[in-house]
Amino acid sequence: MSKNAFNYSLDFDKVDFRVHPELYRVGVGEQGVLLVQPYKSEILPHWRFKTEEIAKESAEKIYALFEEYLQANDFVGADMARKYLQMGFTRARRYANHKSGKKYEDDGKEKDPALAYPYSSGSKNKGNSIRSQEQDALTNEKAKAAAIFKTYWFKAKDNPTYLQQKEAFKKQYYT
Repeated sequence: MSKNAFNYSLDFDKVDFRVHPELYRVGVGEQGVLLVQPYKSEILPHWRFKTEEIAKESAEKIYALFEEYLQANDFVGADMARKYLQMGFTRARRYANHKSGKKYEDDGKEKDPALAYPYSSGSKNKGNSIRSQEQDALTNEKAKAAAIFKTYWFKAKDNPTYLQQKEAFKKQYYT
């Protein structure tokens, strides 16, 4: 496993990443977003994207948490908040594209257990046919919610203090 890779072998029910930040890895994209405590418990209750209005409220609250974590020099918390903003965008886009939230058709094919989600890249149905996109996928309520999250996600990931703390975190713990 790469020193930069997200470590799925940890006991996430027992590790407090505020106490043990050295165990945290940024990983790729949203890895660990629903695992890393105590941040999951602090951020997840605010994560909503049902409507444009709800998404705006949610993204603003999560971004405020992001700023609080940065101010406390808590990079892990800031990175987790960034991941929730990213996930707000990706999940809202998924529902904008496919009302059911399901991107892939169930082709009924036997899956290779070595590619089991969440340890693989993407859905357990990856490789199946992709469902048709909704006609209003770029203008519907979920598309508007996704746009809000994207704005806050990009604001977070490009934040100079976040980038400085990320670099310092990697220098300290990725040796």
